[in-house]
Amino acid sequence: MNASMLSYILLSCLLLSVQAQYCGVREIIRYTQLLLSCSCLPIPESGHELACFVDGTKHLKENTPSNPVIERLYWTFQAQLDRSLCKRLAHGDQCQYKTKGNVKEFLKKILTTYQEIEKFNA
Repeated sequence: MNASMLSYILLSCLLLSVQAQYCGVREIIRYTQLLLSCSCLPIPESGHELACFVDGTKHLKENTPSNPVIERLYWTFQAQLDRSLCKRLAHGDQCQYKTKGNVKEFLKKILTTYQEIEKFNA
């Protein structure tokens, strides 16, 4: 799954959750603009990815309508951090980053980080 596919899934889930209740055009526009314009998600330093992925997905979870994909990512990262899994991504439980980015940059960082792990384990 590539970053554009993940972005598409997140946006689709967002739209479906809003459409299930009513056609809230203004809300869709507002949330979509928020997700696209937000430069508020941590792009982690090496070794602090997991804590930053927890913080970033928590921020997304709290600032968007209910989205099962974001929820699943958040709880997966939290479990990995709590259980000290993926040790190379967690040199502590504090997120350390040099920059912040938008949703696409954040999701791309998650994707490339786990693709590197998959390559290393292959």
